[in-house]
Amino acid sequence: MTTAASAPSVLDREFLELRARILELGAALDRLDREGGRVQDDSRLAAIARALQVLASPNGDRAEQVQLIFSLPYDEAWRTTLGVRSR
Repeated sequence: MTTAASAPSVLDREFLELRARILELGAALDRLDREGGRVQDDSRLAAIARALQVLASPNGDRAEQVQLIFSLPYDEAWRTTLGVRSR
């Protein structure tokens, strides 16, 4: 039987990895700023900005919301669109 972990124990366990990921994200965004070319109008950068806003929010469904930001809308005709045959 497993017991639910407490928030402090989760923070203790995951803090260093979270910190590393945030530093990596900051470094990647800094590289975008330093390099030549224009990406301000790129929809991918807009998606990243929306995802960061979701991560900063107090909602408990952040992972789902971020996944939805980077996902295509559901297409009921996906089998036809992707050429998948029904069984």
